[in-house]
Amino acid sequence: MPAKKKPRRARLLVIAVVVLLVAAIGGGSFWSVSTVRASFPQTAGTVKIDGLSGEVQVKRDANGIPQVYADSTDDLFRAQGYVHAQDRFWEMDVRRHLTGGRLSEMFGEDQVETDAFLRTLGWRRVAQQEYETKLSARTKDYLKAYSAGVNAYLKERSGAELSLEYAVLGITTDYEPEPWTPVDSVAWLKAMAWDLRGNMQDEIDRALMTSRLSDKQVADLYPSYPYRRNKPIVEGGSVDQLSKEYVPAAEEGEGAGGTAGQPGAVGGTGDGTGTGGTGAVGGAGGTGAVGGTGAVGGTGAVGGTGAVGGTTGTGGTTGTGAGTSSQASPYVQSQLSGLADAMDAVPALLGASGSGVGSNSWVVSGAHTTTGKPMLANDPHLSPQLPSLWYQMGLHCRTVSAECPYDVAGYTFSGMPGVVIGHNQSISWGFTNLGADVTDLYLEKVTAGTYLYNGRQVPFTTRQETIEVAGGKSRKITVRSTRNGPIVSDRSDELKNVGKDAPVGDSAPDRKDGYAVSLRWTALTPGNTMDAVFEMNAATDFAGFRKAARNFAVPAQNLVYADVKGNIGYQAPGRVPVRAEGHDGSWPAPGWDPKYRWVSYIPFKSLPWEYNPKRGYIVTANQAVVDRDYPYPLTTDWGYGARSQRINDLIESKIEDGGKISMGDMQSMQTDNSSEMAKLLVPYLLKIDVKDKYVRDAQDLLQGWDFDQDADSAAAAYFNAVWRNVLKLAFGNKMPKELRVKGQCLRVLPADASAPVDDLDGGDGLVRECGMRSGDQAQPDGGDRWFETVRKILPDEDNEWWNTSLEEGVTTDRDHVLAQALENARYELTSKLGKDITTWSWGRLHRLELENQTLGKGAPDLVQRLFNRGPYELGGGEATVNATGWNAAGGYRVVWVPSMRMVVNLDDFDKSRWINLTGASGHAFDSTYTDQTEKWVKGELLPWRFTKEAVAERTENTLTLKP
Repeated sequence: MPAKKKPRRARLLVIAVVVLLVAAIGGGSFWSVSTVRASFPQTAGTVKIDGLSGEVQVKRDANGIPQVYADSTDDLFRAQGYVHAQDRFWEMDVRRHLTGGRLSEMFGEDQVETDAFLRTLGWRRVAQQEYETKLSARTKDYLKAYSAGVNAYLKERSGAELSLEYAVLGITTDYEPEPWTPVDSVAWLKAMAWDLRGNMQDEIDRALMTSRLSDKQVADLYPSYPYRRNKPIVEGGSVDQLSKEYVPAAEEGEGAGGTAGQPGAVGGTGDGTGTGGTGAVGGAGGTGAVGGTGAVGGTGAVGGTGAVGGTTGTGGTTGTGAGTSSQASPYVQSQLSGLADAMDAVPALLGASGSGVGSNSWVVSGAHTTTGKPMLANDPHLSPQLPSLWYQMGLHCRTVSAECPYDVAGYTFSGMPGVVIGHNQSISWGFTNLGADVTDLYLEKVTAGTYLYNGRQVPFTTRQETIEVAGGKSRKITVRSTRNGPIVSDRSDELKNVGKDAPVGDSAPDRKDGYAVSLRWTALTPGNTMDAVFEMNAATDFAGFRKAARNFAVPAQNLVYADVKGNIGYQAPGRVPVRAEGHDGSWPAPGWDPKYRWVSYIPFKSLPWEYNPKRGYIVTANQAVVDRDYPYPLTTDWGYGARSQRINDLIESKIEDGGKISMGDMQSMQTDNSSEMAKLLVPYLLKIDVKDKYVRDAQDLLQGWDFDQDADSAAAAYFNAVWRNVLKLAFGNKMPKELRVKGQCLRVLPADASAPVDDLDGGDGLVRECGMRSGDQAQPDGGDRWFETVRKILPDEDNEWWNTSLEEGVTTDRDHVLAQALENARYELTSKLGKDITTWSWGRLHRLELENQTLGKGAPDLVQRLFNRGPYELGGGEATVNATGWNAAGGYRVVWVPSMRMVVNLDDFDKSRWINLTGASGHAFDSTYTDQTEKWVKGELLPWRFTKEAVAERTENTLTLKP
């Protein structure tokens, strides 16, 4: 692990070395120590800011975390903008260039293709529409005040005075930041929604798998949710057939700290209109859902095949999609692979896509806590970055009133006003990703400047975009859109090649010119999510919280709730589409057929919620939200509940026989390292009769192992290596090249081999294929979907997936694969960690590198050393409560983490605890750049003071902002 924080003299020596390094990078140009330190924020004294109506105080503790005190909302958010810019303006500037598709203006022509893809999606355009047509006047005022605060800081400084990165950038460009605008803030919500967009990657992957796998095999790899084993978030509720309102199961009744009455209904009838089909949609190879009434009313389940196939649901009827999955062609493979490449090029600022990524949040009623009031925990799992995605902050009106209603603290996004996750004086809330299917890909039949829809050729809606390029010529692109959305396949050179076939049925249009791919996504429709942020910050009870949630359109999140009166709750918000009969969103759909368009949106009043459930706690960790009887299909691609059920089990074990949960218990649960897959697989591994003592010595590590994946565990290192090799042998080597790791090559049967391979030339008939996907996105990634897949086949020793032989007439079984995995893992770890198994540890394999999101990647090594930190050796793992995720196809490095952790004490907010992945500062050599990281690694939390008196006791520096 990196050394502990250096004293001031040591830090000055480091900065002196940096000056020499930068001189070398800059071709001999001299930078003084003051250049490196020029961007460090002023944290004490007085600063005058135009536009303030009164004095604002910014109190920072020893970790540089600010608490802002003002007399008006205008002053409060103006000060928030100023402070965000002090610590994080480089991050803010990069974010707005990302959301606007303008990265090339900062970083040159290498970013042109990424910009073109982002311009095609049009995040900035939608944000502009939201600001102009959707947001309330109050929200606009807050955004304007925030922007004015940012610009007040920009007015004072430039270049290296803003951040060291600008000095490095200035070596090769003359880039200068422009003023901040309200739309810059709103646009960040689109990036947030993109990284939490649901099952779009699964939709692509399923279609790509069809080049090598049958319908049944694809269905095997997407098993149904295990409701009997892993509980959904909400249990026992239903949608009233007449009112269409969701009715939770009976509440707890008289609860600790107050009466748990049911809150009043939230007004409004929802976002959607239109008439539904006659039944719910059956998943691929699964049974149809129970038919309900209303937008997806009717009876009977209908199994849909989707545009690229799928299998008919049990008892259902086959839809009229664009063909079966077995017909997927080289052209469609190319289209979707190209789209996947374009998506990979977009920086994953929130989280890598995968079946294991997610978040944890749970709330426990005061009936089960040591304080008699609720406790709420949250740790969103997102991509690691430096600085952290989150910025801790408090926003306090000195006198809380209708005119100035904010007394709130928590985690903010730099570049956006308000608090995203945290608590105010009355309530606390946390987020996890709901995972609703809010995107659909459509195949479009294109002829010249038109596309086919409902039997007619319809002209594209087009717009011209100009991409400015630092140090180069500007580029012009044309964005084409259909009724379904923008043509995203235009953004890849690979998609220009027209293949021979397309996945279409007999009634599909002529494929002569091939098919394009368009995207429909709820985030491309203007919404009111920014309004919801401020409403949530000021809510004082569950009714107000739900009212705020109604405006939280994208991304769809699980919201957990607790208040000082002793109530706990849950709400699923978001704009979630209702699809027509025969289309469940799991496969690309025929864009020319109006039957596949979205029918409406699920009304907010029909979305699941819960208030003071009888069990006394609520757990959300990306598992299924509701049971099978819910009439609106939210998605076919839930997380599979490995983490959520572990949390459920931990809570149940604590409260059985009247036990009480403490703050320490909540904190220790967040760092639980237990591997659910190891509990299932290790007994099978120990039964393998290993003859080779060299391998058997490693196998013996699993004897008596407690299944905890601690950083110093040799057994955890070996098990995860075995798990990786099991997945590779049973599944990975059978994946199409589009899903395998880039550069990893195999000799395989031809993908289109539909007849016996003749040996006329004396060869084996195999071809060499190399993977095409980044290691962070390749399959099998080892997430809980793969846990569930392996769980289903483990008892069947002769299941077809255990066959790894390409030789005709020769098959292998489960024990053969497990034995091979044990051996391969032994030799793999020998090469990585050495021959002596007593020196092995999981942390030596499973390491976190904190990288600056721009200059820390792809820049010269000397520049990367300026901004990056690590490595850090971590415990935890895939689909573990302490979710330090890794992709089993790509290796062991950490690709997502608990980006922050918090535990809120509703009995006494000053006894709450929190931690960030890095620190408050975005300045590379500031003392608070990564000052929280080592505590985060150890699972420690910082005290979180909230009341004015408690904040004052911990204040190290006070900055006064004056008019």
